[in-house]
Amino acid sequence: MNRRSLLHTLGLVASSLSLPSMGMAKTSSSKNSKPFRIAHITDVHIMPLIGAAKGLEKCLTHIQNLPDKPDLIINSGDAIMDAHRGGRRIAEKQWKLWNDVLSHTLSTPIIQSIGNHDIWCKNENPQSITDGKKWALDELKEDKCYTSKDLGVWHLLSLDSISPNQDGQWYTGKIDEEQMDWLKNELANIPLFKPVMIVSHIPILSACIFFDGKRFEKNQWTVPGRWMHEDASELKDLFLKYPNVKLAISGHIHLLDRVEYNGVTYCCNGAVSGAWWSGDYQQTKPGYAMIDLYPDGRFTNTYTTYQS
Repeated sequence: MNRRSLLHTLGLVASSLSLPSMGMAKTSSSKNSKPFRIAHITDVHIMPLIGAAKGLEKCLTHIQNLPDKPDLIINSGDAIMDAHRGGRRIAEKQWKLWNDVLSHTLSTPIIQSIGNHDIWCKNENPQSITDGKKWALDELKEDKCYTSKDLGVWHLLSLDSISPNQDGQWYTGKIDEEQMDWLKNELANIPLFKPVMIVSHIPILSACIFFDGKRFEKNQWTVPGRWMHEDASELKDLFLKYPNVKLAISGHIHLLDRVEYNGVTYCCNGAVSGAWWSGDYQQTKPGYAMIDLYPDGRFTNTYTTYQS
């Protein structure tokens, strides 16, 4: 089954597994320094059916009951399910459900990003998408679509991956010219001794995209711009100028992978909803990643399921 067919056939299957660490930078500093700990959740796709709210509550409870609790939760997008396709009233119900769960379950600070499913738009054109992002930001209680923030010794740059497709066909994965200028300026002004983590909803660079649906036909692999950043090459060249860019995390694909390229580790971290609340998506179980950012530039990215 591919993602399209699964979006039309939803059920709830519980599963559980804890997977090993996904990556670590190689440095020679002390390994005993206390890390800044982050729980990375993504692709929750909450909806008023099939126990999605209970699933999110269970995930947040699992995270917050860990012996070593996270300092921060990062939600990298797709909090709700298909806002723009179901009509505004359905999107309103989904956002209410999302905020109800967070209000009575969440006790950890959270930073949230926008995914394509979070954007309600009456028409699939650039202005409507911009307006839809403003509504999503209000619901997520965030001021901007992309942000810059210190996380202890580390620095976080959270990007907005969702750009209007100029052909008028919904969206594509990239950052616009204004955001690219902002990103270049931020990287130029972050001290080189501060390691940098990038967050995007759509992967900047990924391996699992090749196995999401039928991607190989007529002797050719095809990767849609909606699956991976169209501007990946430009971003790769930009990161190469800044050796303190260490880690880039994403979601969107609901699959789990790790790619290392030019000194940057790219982790696509599965989905809280798994196969949109119908069990595992291919070989990836519903879950979240626990990320430890060490003061000396090392990091770990460990994917863990919360189902039992």
